Amino acid sequence: MDKVLKMVEAGEYCINIVHQSIAVQAALKKVDEIVLENHLRTCVSDSIKKGESDEAIKELMEVIQKK
Repeated sequence: MDKVLKMVEAGEYCINIVHQSIAVQAALKKVDEIVLENHLRTCVSDSIKKGESDEAIKELMEVIQKK
């Protein structure tokens, strides 16, 4: 992200800035996927074992709806 901001401040060519921004967004999406998978394997699994699946499902649906 810092690179994108520096490019903007330096007056770089707009298309190059957009390409860099798209790369940042893709990296963040991958991080989201990794964190979500970990959450499913740990927190959601624990919630289901405790009989709290409704809460876990509601929480996940709220996150998915934000995308």
